[in-house]
Amino acid sequence: MKSLQDKPILSMSGYVAAFFGVVALAVSVICGLQQFLLVAAISALIAAVLLKGLFLVNPNEGAVMQLFGQYAGTEKTTGLRWANPLFSKSRISLRVRNFDSDKVKVNDKLGNPIEIAAVVVWRVVDAAQAKFEVDDYENFVAIQSESAIRNMAVSYPYDSHQEGEVALRSHIQEVAEHLKSEIQERLATAGVEVIEARLSHLAYAQEIAHAMLQRQQAIAIVAARQTIVEGAVGMVKLALEKLNEEQIVDLDDERKAAMVSNLLVVLCGDQNTQPVINTGSLY
Repeated sequence: MKSLQDKPILSMSGYVAAFFGVVALAVSVICGLQQFLLVAAISALIAAVLLKGLFLVNPNEGAVMQLFGQYAGTEKTTGLRWANPLFSKSRISLRVRNFDSDKVKVNDKLGNPIEIAAVVVWRVVDAAQAKFEVDDYENFVAIQSESAIRNMAVSYPYDSHQEGEVALRSHIQEVAEHLKSEIQERLATAGVEVIEARLSHLAYAQEIAHAMLQRQQAIAIVAARQTIVEGAVGMVKLALEKLNEEQIVDLDDERKAAMVSNLLVVLCGDQNTQPVINTGSLY
């Protein structure tokens, strides 16, 4: 079945209709007082038609018209308008709105339980679809957005464990684009445009949060140690080259090994070292 879409409706300026409606009403009253009953009745009927057909369209709003249950069209021209008085009118807001989802507990791609929530910025772009294609388009937006958030969350891990892997925590823009596309696909039926969708909350579930925090700390410590060792090796190499270049002291392999060992202990240790003065020989 083909879905309904917005179509313009034949209407006119309400100010003109209001003017002639007031004139017809005045003529009806005057003729009634002067006992011209037929003219008074016709004028009253004209006034009723003209005044009954008046309706107001606010900025960023669409008035959806129906005639005996059939969709007649949508009026989006702002101001006082006039249309067939037999039309029933439903107002649909076309303004930009926010939807802040609840925190959803779901498993990520690796099966880790996480808590996730998102903010969706949306608006109605097709008033007819919003009115007739779904029962309650605001509730439809809320339910489908949360469903899309769940579906998106299981597509990525919370943290990336491989180089170049897209993760929820580290690739914010890519995740936001995926979420926007996922929600838009679901809401297209309701005539809704998704302007933006971004995560507003992301965390491990409470039952594994402490363990994952320890894991993150361990990874950070290993990375820091690796950097320290690389820097220390470079400094030791530079020291040996300078000693050899300046010919300050001639070191054999054993003394070089002892010096390298001492320097690495000093540079890589996580505590301050205590100097020991050697007054004898290494041999």
